[in-house]
Order: sequence, then C-alpha cells, then structure tokens
Amino acid sequence: MIQIRSVSKSFNGTKVLDGLDLDIPRQNVVTVIGPSGSGKSTLLRILDFHEQADSGTVDFGDGPVDLTTTNTADIRKVRSKIGFVFQNYNLFLNKNALQNVAEGLIYSRGVKPEQARKIALEQLDRVGLADFADRYPSTLSGGQQQRVGIARAVALNPELLVLDEPTSALDPEMVTGVLEVIKQLGQDGMTMLMVTHEMRFAYEASSSVVFIEGGHVVEQGDPKQIFEHPTQQRTAEFLSSTNNVLMIPAAA
Repeated sequence: MIQIRSVSKSFNGTKVLDGLDLDIPRQNVVTVIGPSGSGKSTLLRILDFHEQADSGTVDFGDGPVDLTTTNTADIRKVRSKIGFVFQNYNLFLNKNALQNVAEGLIYSRGVKPEQARKIALEQLDRVGLADFADRYPSTLSGGQQQRVGIARAVALNPELLVLDEPTSALDPEMVTGVLEVIKQLGQDGMTMLMVTHEMRFAYEASSSVVFIEGGHVVEQGDPKQIFEHPTQQRTAEFLSSTNNVLMIPAAA
C-alpha cells in the first residue's frame, strides 16, 4: 500500500489541497476525477516534487517522506519509485524514440547503454512502437509521442506510474490507442495513479475512483459504485454534468 497523508497546498492564499489523504493499493489503478481547479494535477506534481507541498507525506512502505522537504536524498528516493507521464509528452526533440526511452535508464538508473537500449526497445514494442524506434518526435503523431512517454516511464520499472491527464493534449481520434496501452498496463498489474477527464475510461479501467473537490476527497469507491450509485450529492452532480459519462449505465 502506498499512503499519502495530510497533503495541503496553497497558491497566493488560495488553498488547492486541504489535508488530502489517499491510499493506493499495490497492483491497482486509482483514478482521480473532479472539476477543473480541484487540485488533481497539483497532487500528482507534489508526489514527484514538481511542486512543493505546504504539508503532507508519502509512504511507499519504507517510512513516510515529508513532501515539504528540500533534502536531495529524500527527493531522489521518492522520484526513484515514480514514473511520470506528462500531459504534453515532454520528449527530447533532438532524440529519437529509442533514445528518449533509454536516456532515463542511463542517467537516472545507471544502466549501461547497451542494456538501456534493449529495455527501451522492449518497452516501445509493449506500446506498439517498436517499428518507430528511430523516429524523432516531430515525425510522430501526438498519440505516438504520448506512447513514447509512457514507454519511457514504464522502462524505469517504477513502483507507481503517475499519469497526469495523458490524453488531454490529443486529438479525439488519437485517444483510443493511448487509453488501450494504459488499460493493458493496468491488466498487467502495474500500480497506477491517474488523473483523467475520460469518464468512460475511468469506469472501465480503474480499480477505484476518487472524486475530489475543494482540495479534499469527497467520495471514493469502486467504479461501479461511484458512477452508478454515488453516495454524495456533489459526486452525482459532477457526473451528471460530464458529457462523456452518458455512455455509462444509469443508476437504478
């Protein structure tokens, strides 16, 4: 179990996260949903120290780490356990797909270049891009670039794969391929924490769904319960206003 406790964060006096607690069971896909500005992406960025929390801890099972710390060793410890998939790919434009995946293994994990290239090719094959290993980002579609980003994160063999709205920058026709890759990773037993606006996908691919608003958890449970029988009025209101939830069976 990965435990996140009492995470708070304010920007310019506005509280974005307010003492948020969250458990992520191993080999589960936990999906966070909620309105814009509810703190979803901020939570993910804090976990990887892209933002510094005002308070809070994360514990991967070997003791809590203070998310307010500036201690380099603590930050490296947490980052070594996380693979991060960004909204906008964050690929090196001057490196091909194989190099983009291999770089992290070489420079952050100390893997020898030959072995890193082997692992990178295996992960590109896993996301359906083995034949695109020598292609540069400028020659890849948005969906293909995001799949390279996923391969790069998974190649690090993280304890937790964090995905920050992985399809938000994609044209609609490119979304399906990326979601299928993510769904397969979940079926393979990868532990994931994901923020998405794709409600149908959250319903189908998640082990549990967490609805947050105002920087704290309003409701959480298995997808069927959250989407079909929410216990909180605010959850029901949010889901009823989300267009792409309409394909989900209506609550009895």
